[in-house]
Amino acid sequence: MTATAFIAGTGTALPGEPVDNATLGRALGLSAEWIDLFVGTRSRHFARDLDSGETLGTLASLCARAAAEALERAGLDPADVDFLLLATATPDQLLPTTATQVADLLGLGHLPAYQVQAGCSGALQAMELGRALIAAGAFAGLVIGGDVTHRHLDLRPGAARRPAGELVNYVLFGDGAGAAVLTARPCGDRLAVRGVLHRFTGLGRPPGQVVHWYGPGDGAPEGPAVSEDYKAIEEYVPDMAAEAMWETLDVAGWQPADLDYVLPPQLSRHMTRRILDRLELPGVREISCVTDTGNTGNALPFHQLDRLAATARPGERALVLAVESSKWIRTGAGLEKL
Repeated sequence: MTATAFIAGTGTALPGEPVDNATLGRALGLSAEWIDLFVGTRSRHFARDLDSGETLGTLASLCARAAAEALERAGLDPADVDFLLLATATPDQLLPTTATQVADLLGLGHLPAYQVQAGCSGALQAMELGRALIAAGAFAGLVIGGDVTHRHLDLRPGAARRPAGELVNYVLFGDGAGAAVLTARPCGDRLAVRGVLHRFTGLGRPPGQVVHWYGPGDGAPEGPAVSEDYKAIEEYVPDMAAEAMWETLDVAGWQPADLDYVLPPQLSRHMTRRILDRLELPGVREISCVTDTGNTGNALPFHQLDRLAATARPGERALVLAVESSKWIRTGAGLEKL
């Protein structure tokens, strides 16, 4: 079995200090106990200070930090990079793309800089595209994922008065970025990408999550900028994760018994537990981070990969899964430590 790409280094970036449930609860008029009971997440990071409103980082600056760390760990220079791919649902502006802004911050010029507009599945979508570029002849590339969701949420006191379907977003999400260096030959972390899955499965189904964009021509916006059908997500995502698991195993040519690690979808800590119960992988070690970082969207799989790279031993195998509820997308990847 061959691989067309290898993960040589990973990097992560989180803005500011962690915001625990007590701090978030005070800011929003909620109890820390309610937040813990609802999502099970202990802390998250925001790119805006809750007290002063000061901006603590842009998506571009966070992505550049993560990418620079990934290059350093891979032992590569910016001059070695042949392409840059960025996945996000929350770009800093519609134009210029955040991908080009990140390239500029890294001092990268005269190379393709692509931006994938996607939710939680975007990180693995970008991985799929990066793998294809490596297979087409590139030596090395940066695959980056990040989201800064605070701009879509009114973090002033009074959130407790919002409907439950809107309130969930205030306690689920956090801001952050992550990156991986893909190479044509094994080096650095030496994680072989054995297969990538990407399936749109929402034909004819209403979206489970909507993030609006408004322009002057739209008039006064009505309703929240971000909305979720959390009951639908609870119902469908565990089964979608199980389907992604079996499909990704098939793509990689593996069986469940071949796995040492699983990096599950990370909506919240409580939801992750439901997903793991549905996957039924006894003895396979879980690598999660949502309890400490919150749901960072496209950054989250890279934060999991960062922990995997520090843990996996030669010959061990891992399955990465991500599910997006916006229009129901399932993704996965098989990784093997060389």
